[in-house]
Amino acid sequence: MAERWPIKIEPSILAGNYGALALESKRMEEAGADAIHIDVMDGHFVPNFSFGPGAVAAVRKATKLFLDVHLMIYNPFDFVERFIEAGANRITFHFEATEDVEDTINYIRRLGAEAGVAFRPETSESLMVRYATLCDAILVMTVNPGFGGQAFLPEMLSKIRFLRDLCDKLRIRKGGVVVSDKESLPPFAIQVDGGIDLETARSCFEAGANEFVSGTFLFRAPDMPEMLRQMRDRLK
Repeated sequence: MAERWPIKIEPSILAGNYGALALESKRMEEAGADAIHIDVMDGHFVPNFSFGPGAVAAVRKATKLFLDVHLMIYNPFDFVERFIEAGANRITFHFEATEDVEDTINYIRRLGAEAGVAFRPETSESLMVRYATLCDAILVMTVNPGFGGQAFLPEMLSKIRFLRDLCDKLRIRKGGVVVSDKESLPPFAIQVDGGIDLETARSCFEAGANEFVSGTFLFRAPDMPEMLRQMRDRLK
């Protein structure tokens, strides 16, 4: 199972101390995180504000970890270059935030970063189908985006299963590549974000997810390295 499902756990710095981004970044790296998830919110697409390119640059200077920048903003195309210049390794933007989904994916990739597409809970899983071979990851939001600390939406498990079954059936693997031998590349990246703890992470894993964003749960843990270890144990 571990070979078939290589996992990635990404603490969300949105749940950390905004006044100490460098220290929080180092803490996540030392705790054993696989990546840092950075939520960018514009106050319009979601009713909250958060980080800009300057914050991403500060995190980049403090860590060598993979930076997964999640744009919860309208017109993401207009901001892609700035966030990649700031140090983003992946830009994930929302399907619902732009009419130029494919152009945005292609632009992100041309600039040398991975491209992810996120879907709000109310968006039909049928709309995910065309993007599995075009992007590097699909993010299934397991809460309504905008605020941390929300309760996990269990009905999202069926969307994860749908997407994983689709990828397995069509042999869509890492990076959206379609292969003749389904074991020649790691699985396609299906990410979940919202209400992720030990139990919900396990449920998402069993449904087919292999990337897990966790904010409040990990940052409130008295021992983040131990909680990351426990989460990895639950995902085997």
